[in-house]
Amino acid sequence: LFPPIAFIILLAASFILAIFLSKLLSSRHADSIGKGKPYACGEDVPVPMVQPDYSQFFQFALFFTIMHVVALILTTVPKESLKSLGIAVTYLLGAVIGLLILFRRDS
Repeated sequence: LFPPIAFIILLAASFILAIFLSKLLSSRHADSIGKGKPYACGEDVPVPMVQPDYSQFFQFALFFTIMHVVALILTTVPKESLKSLGIAVTYLLGAVIGLLILFRRDS
């Protein structure tokens, strides 16, 4: 069998098996009204709407992305080729400029 075809067949079989077993093993009862509500000693608790701030996360995610790509490029440059070395140095300078822009301080 061709590997992608075998993968699709096994994926479909496991999906069908999972559906069958979930229907066989799951409990059968009606959902109650308060099933999804939070509970705290019998009193109704308002559900807070949290709005997380990811602005600092994006800076660090972009930092690690830049650093990983630079490490990948620099480690795959052959030592013997001056043309590749020039491209790597240019890439490194571009990454340094990108990091300076990323972590600039607004005065």
